[in-house]
Amino acid sequence: MSGLDNFLFSFFNLKVMATYLPLVAQGLALTVLLALLVVVAGLASGLALAVLRSLAIRPLNWLIIFTVDVFRALPPLVIIVLLFFGLPTLGIGLSGFAATWLSLTLVLMAFSEEIYWAGITAVPKGQWEAARSTGLSFLATLRLVVLPQALRITIPPLTNRTIAITKGTALGSVVGVAEILGASQSAMSFSANPSALTLGAIAYLVLFIPVVALGRWIETRFAWKR
Repeated sequence: MSGLDNFLFSFFNLKVMATYLPLVAQGLALTVLLALLVVVAGLASGLALAVLRSLAIRPLNWLIIFTVDVFRALPPLVIIVLLFFGLPTLGIGLSGFAATWLSLTLVLMAFSEEIYWAGITAVPKGQWEAARSTGLSFLATLRLVVLPQALRITIPPLTNRTIAITKGTALGSVVGVAEILGASQSAMSFSANPSALTLGAIAYLVLFIPVVALGRWIETRFAWKR
């Protein structure tokens, strides 16, 4: 067997790929579900923290900043391991799926809060003053005047960070989550052939190339015009 034949047999074995395609497809569906849950919960909680921070309650702001800094500093894998293996010692058991979702949500929450906060502080102070002079309350000014401008500012960095963090769903394989990587590793173990990992790589491309394209369209559609 030549080197090329050996490479094709090892990484592009069509028989192995066809056999384990249903397993990897199930992993793809689980990855999509996990990523959607992470994005919704992470972005919503990050926005909530940024809004709370804008209230300028000093002890609350200190707590928010500390929490955000902790989850920005810790690698997602470390958080997953701590949640999955550490919480049971406190009598709190999480499934691998729940631990992965919660850890990635906390990381996305931390990064998105900082992005939202940067957007809020980037809105000129005159916008606040003009809105308050019309009789709007602080919260009404924040909701009707400041946040619409801030959210538009945050779209490019927020899109890129969200895509980067949702790719971390592959870390769920460490705690037994049968997402794309976990399913591919199982298929490789059953078949004793790494073609299943190639199939997993193709699944990631199928999933994330449209996501990246969508992110680029969102940036173009909603970013400030120059």
